[in-house]
Amino acid sequence: MKKRTFIKSGILAMGAMLITKKGSSLEYYPRPSDKKWAVLYASWCGSARDAGVWISEGMDGIANVFDVRENPDLSHYDNLIIGGAIRGGKVSQELQNYIAGNWDILRSKIRGYFAVCGNMMKPPTAETVKLLIDDHIAVLCGISNLPSRVFLGRITYGLMEPDVRKQMEGYKMPEYDNLKRSECMAFGKEILASVSNRG
Repeated sequence: MKKRTFIKSGILAMGAMLITKKGSSLEYYPRPSDKKWAVLYASWCGSARDAGVWISEGMDGIANVFDVRENPDLSHYDNLIIGGAIRGGKVSQELQNYIAGNWDILRSKIRGYFAVCGNMMKPPTAETVKLLIDDHIAVLCGISNLPSRVFLGRITYGLMEPDVRKQMEGYKMPEYDNLKRSECMAFGKEILASVSNRG
């Protein structure tokens, strides 16, 4: 192979890798809007990701959906929905750190909260919402009295870290999927309506 051809091939390959990396981003933004919405989530096994995408679908797809691990720049968004999967009564440390590190940007834009948890496969109650949203996520964000929802999640053993999987299997918990698209979409509609009604 000639040296010039080798260099050209190398440059093209690097360019393709950069394009692929950007194209593989977890962001999801199917429809433009004059008001820029974003959903920020943290997930272990994908249930909070799916909830975030379905919340956006309930808003007719105007919200961009970001995994907190992307460390997204949310400064140019007008409205934010924040949520995540729950383990041990808390969202992931990554989400906690992101909120603390970006509080000045986030605080005036937060419009709603959501949490996804197994809840022993029992329907979430007002006490569940108080514990996971009012006493946890809302406290992290410093803003209360916003639309919020707790969704039932799922267990997929193949997606769990080995130690967590062993612990869950010790409880004789079967794999299950109780996350409902219709409930997430309804919450998206609720948040959009609450902002529209404010003017």
